[in-house]
Amino acid sequence: MAIQWQGVFPAVTTKLKPDFSLDVDAIRAGLERLLENGVSGVVMMGMVGENAQLSPEEKLTVLRTAKEVINGRVPIISGVAETSTEKAVAFAQEAAKIGIDGLMVFPALTYKSDVRETVAFYKTVAQASNLSILLYNNPRGYGVDLTPDMVAQLLEAPTIAAIKEESYDTTRVIDLISRFGDRLGVVCGVDDLILESAALGVQAWVSGMANALPKESVELLKLARAGDFAKARKLYAALTPLFHLDTVVKLVQHIKLAENIITGSAETVKPPRLDLAGEERERTIGIVKKTLADLEALGY
Repeated sequence: MAIQWQGVFPAVTTKLKPDFSLDVDAIRAGLERLLENGVSGVVMMGMVGENAQLSPEEKLTVLRTAKEVINGRVPIISGVAETSTEKAVAFAQEAAKIGIDGLMVFPALTYKSDVRETVAFYKTVAQASNLSILLYNNPRGYGVDLTPDMVAQLLEAPTIAAIKEESYDTTRVIDLISRFGDRLGVVCGVDDLILESAALGVQAWVSGMANALPKESVELLKLARAGDFAKARKLYAALTPLFHLDTVVKLVQHIKLAENIITGSAETVKPPRLDLAGEERERTIGIVKKTLADLEALGY
């Protein structure tokens, strides 16, 4: 399926049982809920999907499950988070065999590559399949910054189509759009910068907290893309305290706890992550409840 980089693409949480094994039924139910609420695609096993904590077979099970549930209704993008070029290439090829539509490729984990190494890594992975590539630029998280000059080199690979921009610098958004135009889809990767990014021309959003509030997230981006910023700002103000939790180290725990409160799905995370506890957990519960109350006051 051709990927149109428009709309909300939740970075889907990987639902787990108490023994930390995959809860396939819960994964299925979660995907159906996202589709029912109007998302434009799904990103399986990004950072939020705990990619690095899953075994190779678990990763393929998640992709096979998504392929069966989605059944062509929206594009499926898989995270590629590996420690070597060889492993990233092998995973990309397995994802292609399953029938996934695109890949969100992390820089090689555990090693901070320089410009030459980074370009070589991404080009090699891009050549491993015919799948559309979403570059993942998160210099805070992975120590590698895909600058516009680096992106220019990467776009020599025809399958590289878009970038998830998570440098927390909105000037980067307009620099990328101005320089590359329609050749590169610029995708917001920061929940609490979505309205600012949309005002600069971003059409797509890979969101963590859209797992918890997909309908409201879809509505927010729809309002922004339509230019109704007066209404969008009110909705954004209600959502932003929750969205802030997408930008911290324990984002996975915060998102899964928010899902638990709203949908009842398990908040279990894979170690070394641990479920939130004590004051930290109570604070997140308070933010979720306040967000729901504020949304209700706005008619959502």
